[in-house]
Amino acid sequence: MKRLRVLLLTHPDLVPPDGAVARDSRAGFEIKTEADVRDGLRALGHEVRVLGVQWDLGPIREAVESFAPDIVFNLLEEFHGETMYDHNVVSLLELLQVPYTGCNPRGLVLARGKALAKKLLTYHRLRVPEFAVVPRGRRARRPRDLTFPLIVKSLTADASIGISKASIVAGDDELAARVRFIHERVRTDAIVERFVDGRELYVSLLGDDRLRTFAPWELTARPTTPGEPLIATERLKHDPAYQSRHAVAIRPATDLPAEVTDRLLRDAKRIYRILELSGYARLDFRLDAEGRAWFLEANPNPDIARGEEFAESAAHAGIPYPELLQRLLALGLRRHR
Repeated sequence: MKRLRVLLLTHPDLVPPDGAVARDSRAGFEIKTEADVRDGLRALGHEVRVLGVQWDLGPIREAVESFAPDIVFNLLEEFHGETMYDHNVVSLLELLQVPYTGCNPRGLVLARGKALAKKLLTYHRLRVPEFAVVPRGRRARRPRDLTFPLIVKSLTADASIGISKASIVAGDDELAARVRFIHERVRTDAIVERFVDGRELYVSLLGDDRLRTFAPWELTARPTTPGEPLIATERLKHDPAYQSRHAVAIRPATDLPAEVTDRLLRDAKRIYRILELSGYARLDFRLDAEGRAWFLEANPNPDIARGEEFAESAAHAGIPYPELLQRLLALGLRRHR
């Protein structure tokens, strides 16, 4: 691929400085993805300009006019502080007829709307835990067919925001309290679903019409108490000290029967296409004691920092990090053409 002008879009607080930042520091941890992508693209010989955007779309149009990028590498996950607005930024790029990496607006809308995604997949007979939505301002009323234990999450927030050990509830009083927490602290609608105890598995996919699925990876951690169920809490995902204390790791899933792996990868491809995803995505599943995989949620444009599960699963499949970035660029350009 020829040398490209790449406009890297990210949150203003996550624009990596020109100077060196210790990657194992808190500041380095927070901007690791942006720094890895910027440095990786430059190492490939591309000209990269980083643009932080959050409150005004004008800078995007100005950068498109002045820099004339061949493609936008989209790392922006929210706009105006709302994850549900990220598809609008991508829609602007489509209106400006600028190629971009990652997911298209339709896929972002379907995947970010967790309840809508689950309804679509249930219609297509894919295995999804029973759930109910509690809008803000409404009291939690549990449907009779929704049995405990349950897990309470934000309907729209990503990155495990609002998820802790207290998210798993065993009674109606606990359910009401946790729903109030999501409404008042996270300030979103709540989704309540049957908690599936078991192994947490991730399947990463790359492509548009032709899809490449990578082998399932698994989240593991040392429990603080015996028999404690594993859930991807906010601290577990984003607190390096907590990760170190509890031996948190995401590694290739072992001891999966061949038929379980084959079914999981087939379902992942079906889900990717039903939700109209594109570019790359990570799908989260729970594998219960009977070997059944339950879909939890789709993550379009997942974290692609070095060492994170998407980049590591690609490397495990023979796609090193520089080649992964190059493939994402090629997919965006091909889709535009």
